[in-house]
Amino acid sequence: MKAMILAAGLGNRMRPLTLHTPKPLLEVGGKPLIVWHIEALKAAGIYEIVINTAWLGHKLHDALGNGEALGVRIQWSDEDEPLETAGGIQRALSYLGDNPFVLVNGDVWLRYDFARLVAHDLQSNLAHLVLVPNPPQHPHGDFVFSRQQSPSHVQVEGDERYTFAGVSVLSPQLFAQLTAGKAPLAPLLRQAIAQGQVTAEYHGGAWVDVGTPERLADLDSAIRSAKI
Repeated sequence: MKAMILAAGLGNRMRPLTLHTPKPLLEVGGKPLIVWHIEALKAAGIYEIVINTAWLGHKLHDALGNGEALGVRIQWSDEDEPLETAGGIQRALSYLGDNPFVLVNGDVWLRYDFARLVAHDLQSNLAHLVLVPNPPQHPHGDFVFSRQQSPSHVQVEGDERYTFAGVSVLSPQLFAQLTAGKAPLAPLLRQAIAQGQVTAEYHGGAWVDVGTPERLADLDSAIRSAKI
């Protein structure tokens, strides 16, 4: 299985830190956010990784190269301007191939065993999502575990909502009708959910959406003090 790490965002909410450093290269616990992901993917046996870039992409190239120093193989999907999540994935599909792949947002941090996703079989589904408890900045969540289908399926409407962790397994078929250009992922997921083709699992462990300098500093402190 291959993986894709999303690293093309502008990082506007993280400024001024991201004026000269792409967000995935910001450090917590002594290493860049994106390196935490690469090491976790490698530990799960995923060695082929695609990374998309836009803002300050050359600095990501300089820092990570072809991945050899980290024991993986990196292919780069460079965008002239950010294509949003689905647009960036669609552009990188030629690198990802025809099989399901792991997708990781470059601006989250978590302790999670990616081997669970490597072993996951999508079967006839188009996506499998990792859901987490709603953080303070996103109290209403994104998705609900379905009671009409098997417990692992999800729906959009309902009371007990959870937040999408930015970690998933996706089928390339999810993007079959998508044309090149900017496009968000959420509408594609909602369409697939409406068709009963999305499952999910709950992750109650450490997870942080590193969306502000304050959250970055808090996470760094928590890691260094072994509180997370």
